[in-house]
This record gives sequence, C-alpha cells and structure tokens, in this order.
Amino acid sequence: MREHEIEPIRGLPGDLPPGEAILWQGTPDAMVFARSALKTRWIGAYFTVLVAWALVSGTPLGALITAGFGLLTVGLAYGFALLVARSTVYTITNRRVVLRIGVALSKCINLPLTKLASADLRGLGGKTGDIALVPLGPSMLGYAMLWPHARPLRFAAPQPMLRALPDAAEAAGILARAAAAIVPVQQRSEAVPAAAAPRPVLGAREAAA
Repeated sequence: MREHEIEPIRGLPGDLPPGEAILWQGTPDAMVFARSALKTRWIGAYFTVLVAWALVSGTPLGALITAGFGLLTVGLAYGFALLVARSTVYTITNRRVVLRIGVALSKCINLPLTKLASADLRGLGGKTGDIALVPLGPSMLGYAMLWPHARPLRFAAPQPMLRALPDAAEAAGILARAAAAIVPVQQRSEAVPAAAAPRPVLGAREAAA
C-alpha cells in the first residue's frame, strides 16, 4: 500500500489544523510535463538526426536500431510523466503550499506562505504553465530531493516548482491572494517590528526561465 493511499486528506500529510482551509489542488498534465520537464521533443529531434545520419551513411540497419532506441527512450519518458502525474498533488491553503511528490517514495514538502519571497509564473502554451516558488532566505531543500519538481539549473538555491499545471494562471492568482492575506495578519498577531517583518509573496510574475 502506498503512503498516500492512507492520507487523511488527499495530498496532505495530516488533518488541517484549525483555521486552515484548502484553496486549490492540482496535478501536472502528463503530456505537458513530458514535453516541458523531460524535454521529449528534444529527445525525439536528437534521435531523428541520428537516424538521418545513419541513412546518409548507408547503414539502414543502424538507422532502424537507432529509431528503435529513440522510440523506447521517448516512451519511457512519457511513462515516467504518467507516473509523476498520478503520484503528485499540489495544494495551496490559506497558510502554506504543500507538494506531495515522489514516484517510488512519497514525501510531502510544506512551504509556509510567510517563507516565500515570490512565485514566478511561466506559461507553456494555452492555459498550462509552471509556478516556481522562491524561498525567502536559505532553505533546507535539496535539488535532488525536489527533482523533477525543481526549477531547472538552480542548484545552489533550489526552488520548488508546481509543474505543468493545466490552470496555471488561476493557481498563481489564488496563491498571490492567499499570501497577501496572511502576511499582514501574522505581522499583527506576532507584533513583528516593521524592519524585521517578512516580505510577502510578490504575486505571480512572468518568469523567463
């Protein structure tokens, strides 16, 4: 039995504490995930070039073998994307963002809204897109632990990413409103001095990468 099959609430490690409510939940679109995160188009193009080169070189058998390896590689990538889509749940509450991720071993990553500096939205065509979460200050998150739910190439300061969302703009708007609502409340309740107050999430801004 998988760990997430006995979750008290889908996508969450436990029951919600008093005052917390789920605002949005979503999962990656498998086909978009394969294209954007696993680069299946680039893989297909690479093997296409190899097949063409083999044909030009006069080795039809080599071209056939190369094409077979290419189809297998792309097929494995799409299969992995389907597993990721089935095992992943992204949750936004009025207090945090939770990533339940992991194909072989499930884990939940909790990101309090007060610990986020910004949320960067990158469109992937149509309504689909990624949302990269930029932590406020140093974090204990590792790139390998997050992958493939990590912003590419940010090894020194890993950024969790909600990947291949079918309704990315809607999710980003909900996240921005939730962050804007919680930070002033927490500042008042804890009486944090203005100079030491945490920065709110800046909202969903378009990301170039």
